[in-house]
Amino acid sequence: MASEEASLRALESLMTEFFHNCTTNERKREIEELLNNFAQQIGAWRFCLYFLSSTRNDYVMMYSLTVFENLINKMWLGVPSQDKMEIRSCLPKLLLAHHKTLPYFIRNKLCKVIVDIGRQDWPMFYHDFFTNILQLIQSPVTTPLGLIMLKTTSEELACPREDLSVARKEELRKLLLDQVQTVLGLLTGILESIWDKHSATAATPPPSPTSGESGDLLSSLLQSPSAAKLLNQPIPILDTDSEYICSLALECLAHLFSWIPLSTSITPSLLTTIFHFARFGCDTRARKMSAVNGSSHNSVLGQERGRLGVLAMACINELMSKNCVPMEFEEYLLRMFQQTFYLLQKITKENNAHTVKSRLEELDERVLSQGSWAESYIEKFTDFLRLFVSVHLRRIESYSQFPVVEFLALLFKYTFHQPTHEGYFSCLDIWTLFLDYLTSKIKSRLADKEAVLNRYEDALVLLLTEVLNRIQFRYNQAQLEELDDETLDDDQQTEWQRYLRQSLEVVAKVMELLPTHAFSTLFPVLQDNLEVYLGLQQFVVTSGTGHRLNITAENDCRRLHCSLRDLSSLLQAVGRLAEYFTGDVFAARFNDALTVVERLVKVTLYGSQIKLYNIETAVPSVLKPDLIDVHAQSLAALQAYAHWLAQFYSEVHRQNPEQFISLVSTALEAITPLISSKVQEKLLLSACHLLVSLATTVRPVFLISIPAVQKVFNRITDTSAQRLPDKAQVLVCRALSNVLLLPWPNLPESEQQWAVRSTNHASLVSALTRDYRQLKATASLPQRKVQLEDTKVIIHQTLSVLEDIVESVSGESTKSRQICYQSLQESVQVSLALFPAFIHQSDVTDEMLSFFLTLFQGLRVQMGVPFTEQIIQTFLNMFTREQLAESILHEGSTGCRVVEKFLKILQVVVQEPGQVFKPFLPSVISLCMEQVYPIIAERSSPDVKAELFELLFRVLHHNWRYFFKSSVLASVQRGVAEEQMENEAQFSAIMQAFGQSFLQPDIHLFKQNLFYLETLNTKQKLYHKKIFRTTMLFQFVNVLLQVLVHKSHDLLQEEIGIATYNMASVDFDGFYSAFLPEFLASCDGVDSNQKNVLGRNFKMDRDLPSFTQNVHRLVNDLRYYRLCNDSLPPGTVKL
Repeated sequence: MASEEASLRALESLMTEFFHNCTTNERKREIEELLNNFAQQIGAWRFCLYFLSSTRNDYVMMYSLTVFENLINKMWLGVPSQDKMEIRSCLPKLLLAHHKTLPYFIRNKLCKVIVDIGRQDWPMFYHDFFTNILQLIQSPVTTPLGLIMLKTTSEELACPREDLSVARKEELRKLLLDQVQTVLGLLTGILESIWDKHSATAATPPPSPTSGESGDLLSSLLQSPSAAKLLNQPIPILDTDSEYICSLALECLAHLFSWIPLSTSITPSLLTTIFHFARFGCDTRARKMSAVNGSSHNSVLGQERGRLGVLAMACINELMSKNCVPMEFEEYLLRMFQQTFYLLQKITKENNAHTVKSRLEELDERVLSQGSWAESYIEKFTDFLRLFVSVHLRRIESYSQFPVVEFLALLFKYTFHQPTHEGYFSCLDIWTLFLDYLTSKIKSRLADKEAVLNRYEDALVLLLTEVLNRIQFRYNQAQLEELDDETLDDDQQTEWQRYLRQSLEVVAKVMELLPTHAFSTLFPVLQDNLEVYLGLQQFVVTSGTGHRLNITAENDCRRLHCSLRDLSSLLQAVGRLAEYFTGDVFAARFNDALTVVERLVKVTLYGSQIKLYNIETAVPSVLKPDLIDVHAQSLAALQAYAHWLAQFYSEVHRQNPEQFISLVSTALEAITPLISSKVQEKLLLSACHLLVSLATTVRPVFLISIPAVQKVFNRITDTSAQRLPDKAQVLVCRALSNVLLLPWPNLPESEQQWAVRSTNHASLVSALTRDYRQLKATASLPQRKVQLEDTKVIIHQTLSVLEDIVESVSGESTKSRQICYQSLQESVQVSLALFPAFIHQSDVTDEMLSFFLTLFQGLRVQMGVPFTEQIIQTFLNMFTREQLAESILHEGSTGCRVVEKFLKILQVVVQEPGQVFKPFLPSVISLCMEQVYPIIAERSSPDVKAELFELLFRVLHHNWRYFFKSSVLASVQRGVAEEQMENEAQFSAIMQAFGQSFLQPDIHLFKQNLFYLETLNTKQKLYHKKIFRTTMLFQFVNVLLQVLVHKSHDLLQEEIGIATYNMASVDFDGFYSAFLPEFLASCDGVDSNQKNVLGRNFKMDRDLPSFTQNVHRLVNDLRYYRLCNDSLPPGTVKL
């Protein structure tokens, strides 16, 4: 024993030294190496057994258990059977002897080590593994230990990791399923007996004053007074040990429910018992009791009781999340819902809103669980409601005995008393799910649409009113002021914007179902706030420096601030609803929409005329942004009605269009004063966007003759006027260009006045590009730094405008594109001439290539073949191997972007149908394969790769005949004759590049390229081509299988499985007779016997599901065998 004793002392001092804060990293590495070497020795486990029974040092115990864990999971095959028997008998004895005194994390680790042995040896060599667990649970002294073992067994055996063969995984699952009924019976017994034992002693509280009303609804929910009575029993007060046992039992149930199928072994008595415990979560009395009793022990007890409720809800949610419900289980589900809604009613039953809210606040406290915060009861309950509505509502709604409308009333109460914003958002999500369900139900059952709507109408109107109240400071100031309106989240919106957007989505969904109700609820509220805004004119006074708003009292300013914030939100709401006035319902809802648009036009004009955005106020930091925001939102809301205006125009353009003309002219009067560099950007951009919508969506024929529009033309083409900020300049130029280029709706070609419009467009573009076109003369001369910066500014400003103009006509008629190109022709030639001069300035090259890419995408037909060829040739000449290397390797992300855009241009070129650009194919392929590919192939960075492979895919996909010359006639005459192959070397090189890309870690590139190969197979039968079939097919299959074995791209398992099947199915005979044996023969780390088993287990199935299952089985078992073989002691002889 001396050596064991000495080893233990040495180990304890090593561990203490390792975790001491003065120990250097170098020394830690030495100790780690020493410990690893000790663990690898055969027989080290005997020392560890001694250490475990003789030490009180946590570190030493943890280390010893890790040695056992390593032995069992990685080396068990090579352990002599005598040793295995000894370990199987000693570790459980150790656990039984010390489980009460061990720290919980050591005890849990020891349990896991014993379960790991069961995972390997039960039932063959460890036949009493599971019966021991059941005995532990049944003996009162060891019940907690038994429950921990049971939960660990469920975790480790039901969904084991991959260090088991598929056959063993299936065997374990079956063995566990055989035990489910017994286990559930035991757990039900434990929970019931504890509940009953303590219920008998619980004092009955006096009847609550509200119990009358709750009883009625409850009886209607449960359809049985006895069940209601049962659930109204007082909640027992449990001692600490009972609490602990119940929490372990509920944790076990939650894990079991995650994998066992819904079946009759989940009995009604078990469900009822779980619901009894779910009541602990909504029983604030118990929490208060513990707080009143004062001691910290009692408050922990209150937390534990709350935790029982959370755990019970976790069990319920596990059952709820299963979509596949057997017929015999439906009745149980109904009972579950009824009982949960009893809980929901209990949570929200007070009549006083404040009381409900404070109760929810208490229930939303998070519970500490083994040192970390668990979810609160409210979070679990909201999860339940979401699952109910998304998974089961359609199933349950048809039950006449389930009162859906009463449920919605409870959900309403629950939603609008949520204590946190996150909780409220989660509830809004549930309403959104419900509204989606209702919308799709109505669309599928148009016949009884009215009946369905009538049933839910009151609930929806209430919801709409309350959501609208929640976004208004008038009703909800305290909560709204807490919302952050500055920090942007991942979706680039602030907390306030998210709150408003989610609320408006609910409003819009109700509007879709009940348009008239929604409108009549929203419009009066908008009117009230508009009156305040329009009434501000009387408080505007002229002072020495300009106009001032004569409202100074603090209370008045605060009220005005709230009213303006509300007006801004309501304007957004009105804009969001614009889509529900167009299309088929245009005539039916015309008057409502006209009222809205007239009000919006009036408001925008009013804001621009009295220049509220420039006015002085008493609280400029608050009121000025408010006034600007309202003005901007009124323009944005009017813009949302552009499609309605376009429909209005098409209805009235022949007869009396006066009303329409007046609306558009007034809107333009509101816009033009705002198009100025002196106006705040937010407001300026809103005005520009509205102008673009009028020019692009509405397109009235008289737009160009309106003085306001001519004023904008003059301002933009006047070189002396100050230039607008970039974004605004681009938008205004787009609007003016579209006024001249886009065909007028409702008019024949002969009345489009193209000649005049063409001349006007040419002069507009000429004015916009004056400075740019003058650069051509000096392009080749060396430039000083200051001069170069000025030149760059001119290039940036001009190209951003031109690119946008081209993009906005790219989908329009040929005539529009022709005129556009005629106006731009000279600027395009200037750009091409400037390009070589700036080839080493990657920021300029980037902008130029963006412009050319847009030209190629939108106007390549108009540019004509000779000029397009000239452009491509220029680029091909400029992008030499050296230039490409400089861009990709030395200029960082801008340089890579330049090359990516160049490749994008080539993608457009190679997709062009017809023979025009076919002569470029050889040079495009050689650029890709000989110049770009060698530079990026070895780089780990994903830059440029995605674009290059997309280009190669487009080359193949759109130019298949370049490689495979086959005439239909020839293939008919020769049956399935092989096609003639051309340019074989290039095809092979491209395929090799694809193959190489599958060996690289970038998962996005892997996914993209696998998709490209599959597409080429679907469209052009790539895998069937002789060259692919005979020289590449099984190389690709081999690479895909290796990727699965190495688990490097695990997220794509399914896609890889399907692609492997599609490749193998071209030649199943070859796959089974030649490839599979060769693949197995080449696998290292497995012996010949294991290879035979792997081969035998791969059944010769030819359908997709069985084949992919076989592939995953092969991969799993191959990894498992390698793991086993690695763990055998050296020199082991395998028979």
